[in-house]
Amino acid sequence: MDDAAGAPHGGRGTRDDLASIDVVGRRILIVEDDDGIAVPLERTLAREGYEVERVAEGARALERSGDGFDLVVLDLGLPDMDGLDVCRRLREDGFVGGIIILTARDGELDRVVGLDVGADDYIAKPFALAELLARLRALLRRSPAVSAAASSEPSSADRSLSVDIDARRAFASGREIALSTKEFDLLAQLDKRRGTVVTREQLMDEVWDENWFGSTKTLDVTVARLRQKLDDAGAGVRITTLRGVGFRLDEGNGDA
Repeated sequence: MDDAAGAPHGGRGTRDDLASIDVVGRRILIVEDDDGIAVPLERTLAREGYEVERVAEGARALERSGDGFDLVVLDLGLPDMDGLDVCRRLREDGFVGGIIILTARDGELDRVVGLDVGADDYIAKPFALAELLARLRALLRRSPAVSAAASSEPSSADRSLSVDIDARRAFASGREIALSTKEFDLLAQLDKRRGTVVTREQLMDEVWDENWFGSTKTLDVTVARLRQKLDDAGAGVRITTLRGVGFRLDEGNGDA
């Protein structure tokens, strides 16, 4: 089976790369109705030490998403509902793990829409297994651990918004804010430079990696989502836009 075929190839060469993260207890939900893709991928991930579950329908994915998964690999062409709707519902239901969209739709507009509804990454079919696993590892390194989120107490802080970089958790007045992987990464970069401007180029370099070749519109989409969540949580901060330059996290409420 070819490494860049529509179905993934489970090569031995991925194990050394995977050693950079602890896969024990990492749970991945595959949402894919094509056995030719899902079965080899499920076997490969399980062999590498991940806990893997596979469902073939969007409705079933929504039912299972609250059971402690760290990452979802989501196909768009599902038999019962569009994968974009599934992605949107996952975020609306509070899923904060990584979401990788896996699909035959590879136009820039499709990528922007996928990111707009809450996906963290987008891989077009046919795909190379090595690329999928690399992107999966990158997301898992940044994704919050479900067990930690369930057991840890928020760190104390005098200000309303508190960002715990190590635990990858954000709090407003002691209550956790549900953020996607990219939303948290963006907030972390803005918070550590609170009150100073962070350029668009810096944010693209630090939140998205050098392998990102999509539109920078994804930055604006992510900022808009983060703004709304901070406002809804009463975080006492605002993201100020400096047009053509970048963004700044300031004290106070409301958009700017």
